Amino acid sequence: MSERFGKLPWLWLSLVIFVVDQASKFWFDNNLTMYQQIVIIPDYFSWTLLYNTGAAFSFLADAAGWQRWFFAAVAVGVSVVLVVWLKRLKPEETWLALALAMVLGGALGNLVDRVVFGHVVDFILLHWHQQWYFPAFNVADMAITGGAILLALDMFKSDKSGEKTHD
Repeated sequence: MSERFGKLPWLWLSLVIFVVDQASKFWFDNNLTMYQQIVIIPDYFSWTLLYNTGAAFSFLADAAGWQRWFFAAVAVGVSVVLVVWLKRLKPEETWLALALAMVLGGALGNLVDRVVFGHVVDFILLHWHQQWYFPAFNVADMAITGGAILLALDMFKSDKSGEKTHD
């Protein structure tokens, strides 16, 4: 029966990521004002409430509003592909399932923000002595990035070439 469902049981991880992402965004959105900083590690790390109407690194944030629905449609399409991919995975493809579940949970977390609020809530800010700032991000972004890294690493596994290794 497990082969029939592939790695769909990994959707539990997507759900956990989604819930943690939405709960953290809710907390920061309701307890901080826009641009308010709570310094955690001076000169390096702060909680800071920001809204992003664009994609990663605020790509297209200044567009006329069409990007909201464009990025939402992309997230829905990617999410469908990820669920189908999870269903088709073989039992031994656990690392790939982990990666896909992480990306899916993050994609759904940011999708809800876009559709409901028209922007993604970001609150993690890394910086260097007030001179350099990494774009603000959230739990969903961390899950997407971590999942993408695992996907890339999975591509380099030796048994992915289709060749059988003989001992």
